[in-house]
Amino acid sequence: MKSSIFIIIFVYAVSFNSCSQTNGKEAGGTGNNAAHVGGDCEGCEAIYESPVSFDKLLPVDTLPDFFEPGSKIEISGTIYQQDGHTPAGGVVFYVYHTEQRGHYAKKGDETGWGKRHGYIRGWTKTDKNGFYKFYTLVPAPYPNSRNPRHIHPTVKEPGKNEYYIDEYLFADDPLLPEKEKTNTGTRGGNGVVKPYLKDGMLHATRKIILGLNIPNYPGPKKE
Repeated sequence: MKSSIFIIIFVYAVSFNSCSQTNGKEAGGTGNNAAHVGGDCEGCEAIYESPVSFDKLLPVDTLPDFFEPGSKIEISGTIYQQDGHTPAGGVVFYVYHTEQRGHYAKKGDETGWGKRHGYIRGWTKTDKNGFYKFYTLVPAPYPNSRNPRHIHPTVKEPGKNEYYIDEYLFADDPLLPEKEKTNTGTRGGNGVVKPYLKDGMLHATRKIILGLNIPNYPGPKKE
């Protein structure tokens, strides 16, 4: 009798553990069948620190700094499949950047990668048309640095692991090297955006192509 009870408990435990692992992969992991692309990416796993589950993410997000003093900007665009024409729905998109003094600011209660990326970060998921949008402030460059202002993005598309694409850069930034404006070897497409003023706020758009210049991505790697 004891042996029978032990067997039942053992089978239940294995089944429960297997179910838990599956749910974890669906919620944030890549799963055993996911294609690994993009090479090494320190900090890309921060995309899984979304405050809500991926299935509840919206195409639009407002980063925490948006209501603080600074130049407000709306950044939007479309994420496309590798062909550059087919909209890519269901792509999780993570961004983070510095505050108005050029630091990855913390409030003191950060956990995980928030301890390095700071509190100014956000998550979206493209709709069926590949659309995304986020509201934030234009970041400042690092103090005492020639590094231009930038926003870090990470993507997680269905069936593949998370990977980074080239940073958002700003065409009007005096620190931006001229060659960056026409660079075609960038990951996901050129990240230089051209802000314009409308209704009292800056706006900018960026087209992103999944797999473009991404190492180990199946199929063509360039436009």
